[in-house]
Amino acid sequence: MLPDTPTGKLLIFTAPSGAGKTTIVRHLLKHFGKLAFSVSATNRPMREGEEDGVAYYFLTDEEFRSRIEAGDFVEYEEVYPGRFYGTLHSELHRLWSQNMVIVFDIEVKGATNLKKFYPEQSTAVFVNPPSPEILYQRLRDRNTESEADLEVRIARAEEELAYVNTFDRVLVNDDLKTALAEADEIAREVLEIGK
Repeated sequence: MLPDTPTGKLLIFTAPSGAGKTTIVRHLLKHFGKLAFSVSATNRPMREGEEDGVAYYFLTDEEFRSRIEAGDFVEYEEVYPGRFYGTLHSELHRLWSQNMVIVFDIEVKGATNLKKFYPEQSTAVFVNPPSPEILYQRLRDRNTESEADLEVRIARAEEELAYVNTFDRVLVNDDLKTALAEADEIAREVLEIGK
């Protein structure tokens, strides 16, 4: 951990892939200027249209592993075989030094680890799909992966859904307009708007 660095609040949105957490986080970032997005690090290849330091901090396998050994991560996870994602201490401190509340769009185990590391400063929200079947259909409808990769994602989603009641709040994303309104209310509470 970096010495003598500021700390502040964390607003963590987590869910299995396809539940809608990214849509919710993008909405909040657009409507609440005091929120700043935590850019995760990954060793996955950059996709077309992505920019280093915006979508992710893209690291090589070797860079990611050396940063793990150096203790540079608040949390990291091997989300898929050989594919790591993590939150750098330096990213949190960069945003806190700007007096921002940091918002996360993060997988379930990473969210659990962040909450453990910053229990008093974080509000963790699990975005729950209306049903597992709807979630699996959303993943299929994306058409972004091979059948084998899709099966891995569905298996992981099944595992992650079991964590639903381990977070501070559960937001069911059945109707997007309702889910966004509920997310707005959670953000107002964390930002202490209207108090």
